[in-house]
Order: sequence, then C-alpha cells, then structure tokens
Amino acid sequence: MREWRVKRRERTRQLIELGGLIAKAELIDLTDDDRAVILGLLIEAATKLKGDNRDQQLLLWRRRGSRAFAQNHLAERL
Repeated sequence: MREWRVKRRERTRQLIELGGLIAKAELIDLTDDDRAVILGLLIEAATKLKGDNRDQQLLLWRRRGSRAFAQNHLAERL
C-alpha cells in the first residue's frame, strides 16, 4: 500500500478517536452540538496550555481524564 494511504488512514483514525473523546466528555449534548462553542472550549484549553501553569494544568487534566477512562472501563464491565 502506498505510504500516503497509510498516513491518510492513520490521520483519519486519529480524528475519529478525538471526536470520540469529545462525545465521551458529553460536550456534544452539553452544548447542543454547537460546534462554535466546542471550538471555543478547545481554544480556551489551548490558551491555558500556552500559559505559565502548563505543567500543572496538564497534570490536572491528565488525572481527570485517567479517572474518567477508569470509571468508564469499570462501567463497561458491569
């Protein structure tokens, strides 16, 4: 398979997974599928990551995300 196809498939998979995270965070329902609001939220997060407290913010969000993944995993097993 050509290299560009492999890269395209990898990129498509990444975009689908990222969209799944937006759904998992319930942002679609909480914003009534308002894509401008969702983009605004993501831009706000990016702005925070450009600030002085980047490492602290990443740690906080990583912990929250890890807990959410763990809770979801436990819920799927029940």
